[in-house]
Amino acid sequence: MNQEIEPYGTWKTPLTLDTITDTENVPDLVDVLVDPIRTTVYHIEKRPAEGGRNALLHTETGRDVAGGGWDVKNAVNGYGGGPAIVHDGIIYFSHGKDGRVYKVDADGLNNIPEAITPENPSHKFANFDVCPTDPTLLICVFENQTGARSPSDVVNSLAVLNVSTKIVSPLDSDASFYASPKFSPDGKRLVWIEWDLPDMPWNGTEIWVADVLTTPGPPHSLLLQNPRHVAGEHGKISVAYPSWLSNNLILFTSDISGFENPWVYDCGAGEAKPVFETAMAESFGYGSPPKRLGWSPYAVANAQGTAAVFTAVKDGRSVLYLVDLTTGVIEALPSPYVEIEHLRPLQSHIVFIGKKADAPPALVRCTALSSTEPVFTNLQSGPHGSTLPTEYISLPTPMVLLVPHEIGTQPVHVVYYAPNNPAYTGPPGEKPPCVLNVHGGPVGFSAQSLNTTKQFFTTRGWAWLDVNYGGTSGYGRAYMERLRGNWGVVDVDDCIAAARILSAAPHNLVDPRRIVIRGPSAGGFTALTALSARADACRGVFAAGTSLYGISDLRRLAGETHKFEAGYLTMLVGADPQVWLARSPISHADKIVAPLLILQGDSDTAVPPSQAEGMVESIRARGGVVEYKLYSGEGHGWKCRDTIQDALKREIQFYNRVLGIEDTEFQVSDDA
Repeated sequence: MNQEIEPYGTWKTPLTLDTITDTENVPDLVDVLVDPIRTTVYHIEKRPAEGGRNALLHTETGRDVAGGGWDVKNAVNGYGGGPAIVHDGIIYFSHGKDGRVYKVDADGLNNIPEAITPENPSHKFANFDVCPTDPTLLICVFENQTGARSPSDVVNSLAVLNVSTKIVSPLDSDASFYASPKFSPDGKRLVWIEWDLPDMPWNGTEIWVADVLTTPGPPHSLLLQNPRHVAGEHGKISVAYPSWLSNNLILFTSDISGFENPWVYDCGAGEAKPVFETAMAESFGYGSPPKRLGWSPYAVANAQGTAAVFTAVKDGRSVLYLVDLTTGVIEALPSPYVEIEHLRPLQSHIVFIGKKADAPPALVRCTALSSTEPVFTNLQSGPHGSTLPTEYISLPTPMVLLVPHEIGTQPVHVVYYAPNNPAYTGPPGEKPPCVLNVHGGPVGFSAQSLNTTKQFFTTRGWAWLDVNYGGTSGYGRAYMERLRGNWGVVDVDDCIAAARILSAAPHNLVDPRRIVIRGPSAGGFTALTALSARADACRGVFAAGTSLYGISDLRRLAGETHKFEAGYLTMLVGADPQVWLARSPISHADKIVAPLLILQGDSDTAVPPSQAEGMVESIRARGGVVEYKLYSGEGHGWKCRDTIQDALKREIQFYNRVLGIEDTEFQVSDDA
């Protein structure tokens, strides 16, 4: 194909707003569920065209088992996760609109969901497990916001749901948070995770196990006796993802070595041991315990509980390992997936969500686990993710940059995506404009899987740069600890340095005059801080910025955010409100000279609209340049098709106007 010579940022591409959000192509895979009794696979997908509804589907047939209008999600800890479980043909799920738990026949014989918890908008439920000895009893994570005037008033606990009587019975509420309650196969023990503020789950957690007793009815319920500490330490050691290998053995991960590695606890001996004789410098998890509940980075691969398939993070991408849990022998399984999530056991196989760098995500079954050539089969009934011809896809180029800090030169991980369109090339001597993207979290992670927002820019002649700054998960605890007490410093410095390094010799990859910084949530905080509090340090580096539901006022956030986020400030900034004030972008709004775009949802509980509006008012009061859009019905992240399209359109029009790019498809309109 003969390539036309056209300025970067003006190229025509088949990846339009409609193709990104087309109903048939964009349902986003959220989770995988397996009925352990019937070995049937189900999955949850988010549908932007249906207002961001999460639908639960029978994977083989594609049938929506609850039916239209039912939203399989929850808001426990503000982020939710673990919204459903399937057991012997019965599905229990949390409904996003009212927070209640419902049950429905998975076979569709009676697909009218029945509520099994009382009507109470202050109650939220997640992370279910069914009692093996009495399937009418479910254990779960229960969040009670009744009468809460501040985040500290919210009560989180382990609770029992009695399906027959529809009674909720709290079991344990001594800790700030709970996660991953699971019965032993014989139902005689329960394991769970707990942690206390100001710890976050990646900072310090504990795993506990207790004996389970059934109380006589009516109504019957459960009691916990003889609780024992398994592993983990508040503030020092993070443990996660417990599951049962047998009635006595618990498998989990611990970062005591500096990286999440698998461990096994023997209930009889009361002793925990690492699976590997020598710890591996890879994170056998998602880099850190995630915000959302219900995740799993491994699946037990046989009925004997002697082997498991793990996903680990190596060089910024997911890898698969078959691990012998008795000998510690580990075998790499070749895999085409750069991001692997939600591993679940399926008889002698496993299923998971697999994402490639050059293809939409897929629901995958992995077989032949004892072979070095595992077989991967796509199980989903239809396409997911916007399709794009392979020749248009910009592939990730991971790099490690050396950045000076007060503690010395430190490696910083970034991922670069070059402009790519087979029909075009840029003029000789011209360098492309660049979007520098800062992930949320703030201890999140920018993966290398196919992302249509990135390709939306690269196919138009833009470069895209993901900065996995110091504090990012996936590179070990020491890398994450760089951000402790230094949020708004280390992350900003790493972004500034990455922009300077890649726009100068010997790289010369992007135009140093046309770099924009953007980020969602905590990434928005970094972008705002770079342009305000650190304006002198980044002068001439960023031509514009975009904050998507980003944080601007740390002091105000402390009283407005939900309980889960309450530990952020103490851990990442410190306990001094004066430091919160000094680190807040709104305190330095007068220093902002670069044009700014702020996009916000009016239903956001993690970063309320007041965070955006305070910054907008401050900038406008002094005559600065800021554009603002508040989206009705949107929370912490976009879920609706119209919002996704409008936000992306506004963002690219904003950059085109600021940088003087004449993109005929996205000419700047009066209402941009």
